[in-house]
Amino acid sequence: MPIDPSVAIGADLGSRTFSWTESDVLLYHLGIGAGSRAGDNLSASALRYTLDDAALQVLPSFGVVAPTFHETDPPPLDLPGCDINLAQVVHGSQAISVSGPLPTAGTATVRTTLTDVWDKGKAAVIWQEGVATAGPDGTGEELWRVRSSIFVKGEGGWGGDRGNATPVVVPARDADHVSSYAVTPQQALLYRLCGDRNPLHADPGFAKAAGFPAPILHGLCSYGIVLRELTDGLLGGDATQVGGFTGRFAGVVFPGETIRVAGWREGDAIIASASIAGGERDGSPVLADCVLSLA
Repeated sequence: MPIDPSVAIGADLGSRTFSWTESDVLLYHLGIGAGSRAGDNLSASALRYTLDDAALQVLPSFGVVAPTFHETDPPPLDLPGCDINLAQVVHGSQAISVSGPLPTAGTATVRTTLTDVWDKGKAAVIWQEGVATAGPDGTGEELWRVRSSIFVKGEGGWGGDRGNATPVVVPARDADHVSSYAVTPQQALLYRLCGDRNPLHADPGFAKAAGFPAPILHGLCSYGIVLRELTDGLLGGDATQVGGFTGRFAGVVFPGETIRVAGWREGDAIIASASIAGGERDGSPVLADCVLSLA
């Protein structure tokens, strides 16, 4: 059987020690569009993402990419109990929760566990969770937790648990915030320097062979863009107010397109959605089931 839940669920995927610098944080923020609007170079709020001074802050989504930020090769998809074809895998969802404002530089250790496998009939959903703690030995304070899923086409049907994901309902009223971000032609080429060199996002020939007319934007780049737009639009650009962010990848973005972000304040959270604005794909979903939890 390609997927054996009895082996997969609970498997320890090991630990990784990594370090990051202010330069890494600045590059990540630039990769998700910080500083790209007219006047951002003169805006104290915008410069909190792009200037390495005492006011520099870290958008929590940086924690998702920090462990592999300096990698130049795609990580191997070697999961215990899961004999799967990488070509059938897409990123399903991503979440991060932080214990407090992330440091602008540091060293941490992340330990990752395979937490669940869902049988969706014609596909499988595999969940992982990673816990990052300060220091090189994994004994420091917890900094953040990440939870992600991958969707594996053609690997369901063994009669396993179908899972219990509950869609996030968008409020039936006008959004409290709506903004648009124009994805630049070089956005994916810049973001790939943040540790994701998958040729699908840079090589036109590879993208065509994968069934796309052109390279697509990294899903995690869209994820970061949406979080930044919500933070800027509803939290005054103060990343320290973000306690967590979760979203489900619902569609692709091509460099040159525009992402429309809508957010609704709901208690101690912001419900959000993201879609393509304008062009032939106007209204096509980008991120769904988005929740920004307040710190």
